[in-house]
Amino acid sequence: MQTNRKIEITRDEILSTAREMREGGHLLICIHAHVDKQGETVVTYDYDCGAEARCYEVRGEKVLPSIVPIYDAAAEWAERELCELMDLTFEGLDTSERLFLPDNLLDGQGQIIVTPVNVLRERNQEEGQ
Repeated sequence: MQTNRKIEITRDEILSTAREMREGGHLLICIHAHVDKQGETVVTYDYDCGAEARCYEVRGEKVLPSIVPIYDAAAEWAERELCELMDLTFEGLDTSERLFLPDNLLDGQGQIIVTPVNVLRERNQEEGQ
């Protein structure tokens, strides 16, 4: 059974932590984020360290370094997804193409716009003409 250990780090420790985990042969499990009750952005990097999952947490940052050069596609998908769904930027990450959300669903800051389906259909029909 795997246990979890949360470790708070700063933005400046993200790359060195990722390099240390990679060099130690630890897999990147997930990168995830949320906004806490105080409105602060929290980004967590989870690594498989055998019997322990280490969860490195960064708070209050909206611009973070990309760990794609260290963890390749394992990090790229998660970082790109977070850029689409939240107001987050990963420095050096190619976000020139969307993963799954069309441009007309976003407000330009990564936040999903709630738009009635009939309005979206009309826009898509107009764009297709």
